[in-house]
Amino acid sequence: MLLEFKAKNYKSFKNELVFSLTPAPKQKGLDYSILKEKIGNKIYKGLCSAVIYGPNASGKTNIIGAMDTFKSIVLRGNIRNAEENGNPNAASYRLELIPNYTGKYAEPVCFSIKFTSNGLLIEYSFSADLGTFLDSDYRRKILSEKLSINNNLIFSRDTGLQIHSLDPIEDFLVNEFEKNADSAKALAISNLNDEELFLMNGFKHLFSSYLVSQISDWLENKFIIMYQANAIRLMRKFSDTSKNSIYVEETINDAVSYFGIKSNTLGYIVKDDNKEAQLCSLLNIDDKNVALPAIFFESYGTIRFVNLFPLIAIALANGCTLVVDEFDASIHPMALMNIINIFHNDEININRAQLVFNTHNPIFLNGNLYRRDEIKFVDRDESTHLSNHYSLSDFGVGKSGTRKHQDYMKHYFVDRYGAIKNVDFTPIFKEIISQKDEV
Repeated sequence: MLLEFKAKNYKSFKNELVFSLTPAPKQKGLDYSILKEKIGNKIYKGLCSAVIYGPNASGKTNIIGAMDTFKSIVLRGNIRNAEENGNPNAASYRLELIPNYTGKYAEPVCFSIKFTSNGLLIEYSFSADLGTFLDSDYRRKILSEKLSINNNLIFSRDTGLQIHSLDPIEDFLVNEFEKNADSAKALAISNLNDEELFLMNGFKHLFSSYLVSQISDWLENKFIIMYQANAIRLMRKFSDTSKNSIYVEETINDAVSYFGIKSNTLGYIVKDDNKEAQLCSLLNIDDKNVALPAIFFESYGTIRFVNLFPLIAIALANGCTLVVDEFDASIHPMALMNIINIFHNDEININRAQLVFNTHNPIFLNGNLYRRDEIKFVDRDESTHLSNHYSLSDFGVGKSGTRKHQDYMKHYFVDRYGAIKNVDFTPIFKEIISQKDEV
């Protein structure tokens, strides 16, 4: 369960971004949106969802990109560039794209995350000197790094490396660690690499592979980030396949039937030896079964729903945090509202799954659907071009604040909350038409 994510000097967020999924104080109502997990003697609470609003180019996608970039860096364990891997978020593998482009001098890039996993409260952060924007030849360096488990500081790194009390994680240490504790600490300090995260290297091999596996497993399998709506394409593979085989999944077709497709069946066809399947439409024409690539027959919204639905199912079944850029693109609001309500349904969402997405659709600005701390905004300063993130709950509840039963949509469009921009293309089209008349 994600509780908090922070980033600083990531693209348009030059100042610190604090994205919180911890319930804000003094927020009443919609208690089914609150997830709970007991760790030790303390109960930690998290929000099951959040929706992010803001005008185009405000920085909404940069929040999701920052999460994706952080995840990629930690999983590979270093701040060197990686090979291009098809990820539409280029900053995840070309780190010179991370620093805010207005900076004349190198400033630290900082990331921090706080989440729960298998009875552990995990807090991890690091900062790095990546140089200035587009400086690919810069000699990069990890400036700081910190790991806390259940509110106990395990290690910290700044000018050097400090191993703090390991008593809180004694059950997770590598075999016979006590016999080799002094040598392990000395080896860790002497082999610290400026470009490598200690967590994924020295700490993993010398101290606790178990803890690192808990962190990496959560990041890889339970922190699902879909960056850019048009990039969502589920890659399906089937074992023991034969060429030109067609596979039909009942769950997907049941979901598509509720979605509105009843005239045909969707399946996957395997055409080559790598067993990667292609989505297709199965039709019966003149008593003959015909398989067509889905892109020839289905709408973009249908294809996108088919690619997205399994991720939603995985998130709910496994208690994942699903973060989607433009979740609502090309999908009817009623289908989206139902999915959101399922995440809010504490009888179905028993595994503490979370859904976070950005949108331009004002239909979700509804106090009966979302708590005020679940509604997020991103605004961008016209003069500095820097992004600012805040929640509806930050406005308080007084005369200048918000109340549960207020019309959030109305107040948003009259610019009470910011994160909206008046757009008028009239002068441009007047100029285009006048130029045509002159010709």
